[in-house]
Amino acid sequence: MVRKTKEDAAITRQHIIDAARQMFLQKGVSRTSLEQIASHANVTRGAVYWHFQNKADLFHAMREEVYLPLIDRMDDTLLGNAEESNIDPLGRIRKHLENTVQILNDDTTTRATYEVMMTKCEYVDEFADVLKSILGNCSGLVHKMEQAYAKAQEIGQVGTQLSPQELAWDTHLFFSGLMHMWVKDTEGTLFRDRAMQLINTHINLRKK
Repeated sequence: MVRKTKEDAAITRQHIIDAARQMFLQKGVSRTSLEQIASHANVTRGAVYWHFQNKADLFHAMREEVYLPLIDRMDDTLLGNAEESNIDPLGRIRKHLENTVQILNDDTTTRATYEVMMTKCEYVDEFADVLKSILGNCSGLVHKMEQAYAKAQEIGQVGTQLSPQELAWDTHLFFSGLMHMWVKDTEGTLFRDRAMQLINTHINLRKK
């Protein structure tokens, strides 16, 4: 009975997250209330508060649902194990960027979440802490990319005098901009159909 109760609670929690994503996408985060999310999830407002402290907490859970698997894939793709990290690190960086675009192409949940994060939310008031969390995650990503660039320089793949840190930040800013434009390019005629080509050009500019 306890196991069933836990399973039911997990299912309810997931329904609330899914409903929040749909409502955020439809109305924008600031114009969506917890009451509307509860109604869309077919649960009570109390059920929402049982699982989440407030709307910002719910937003964070929605984001983590897609972001944490991306982080796991990123660790494996960018760094791998001690032996793998020395094998084509520049190619690993390109593969990480391409994999992220491919996931956005293939997975509607990830794509919708990115759209909410990038176009449907104002990071003010109670969402200021959410923005701090996002920026903190960005720093972690840049650090891992910096490690890959350091390996690339070590084995002579990179033909520039820029430091691994400078290269990592440049790639991060390039890709962040590309992702913002990719999400907004709903017709797929400006950036979505050229994303892989743009990534390839970005990496080629670093090659020795």
